[in-house]
Amino acid sequence: MFLTPYFSNQDNQFQFTREQASHFAKKVAGDFNPIHDEDNKRFCVPGDLLFAVLLQKEGISQKMRFDFSGMVNDGIALSIENKCEKESALVDEKGKEYLHMSREGEMSHNADFIEHVVTNYVQFSGMNFPHIMVPLMEEQQMMINCQRPLVIYESMEVEFDRLDLTHPEVEFTGATFDVEGKRGLVTLNFAFKEGDEVVGKGVKRMVASGLKPYDQASVDDLVNRFNERKDMFLEKFAAAA
Repeated sequence: MFLTPYFSNQDNQFQFTREQASHFAKKVAGDFNPIHDEDNKRFCVPGDLLFAVLLQKEGISQKMRFDFSGMVNDGIALSIENKCEKESALVDEKGKEYLHMSREGEMSHNADFIEHVVTNYVQFSGMNFPHIMVPLMEEQQMMINCQRPLVIYESMEVEFDRLDLTHPEVEFTGATFDVEGKRGLVTLNFAFKEGDEVVGKGVKRMVASGLKPYDQASVDDLVNRFNERKDMFLEKFAAAA
């Protein structure tokens, strides 16, 4: 499977190295959030990688909801706890839960379909910054802390009209940024399309904390640093290939 380079399995448990998680974020999702850098003190495994591994192991259901409840560091051994037929969770050896999935309707374990959905979704998800977040912050005249940016994955919901699909593509359908004091909820809406037909929909929610009054120069500096880091990684990756 395409996720094989990004985690390791042993005795029904799996875990991630910093390199595996960081490379998934950058190579697969196009996500250059500093919190996924190998040398970041606040490093955590991308939520999209947890979601991807869970789908690979449990399959896709017609209707799914994912709730994130903790950040996973490198080397934490996780396993899937099946709470009942319609609920599963990623937990560590002490039973702490990091990701909860509830599901309804038909199921598919088609590996090609799962890979296609996961790849399309995480590439869309990785576009959060700067393509979606910056216009939202400008509109609300509030911004994240540009020196220590922190936006946490809260939840995601997906619903397909049917599962006899082969290559549904994710299409962005709009976003909102609801600000309350120094905290904001970012909601991203998207649709799944196969050809010209809409075959599903979804919503992703993220929490932004430590908000400040909007400052264009600070945001421009953050975007420039983001693009520089992205270019540097891609050049390094291309040279190593």
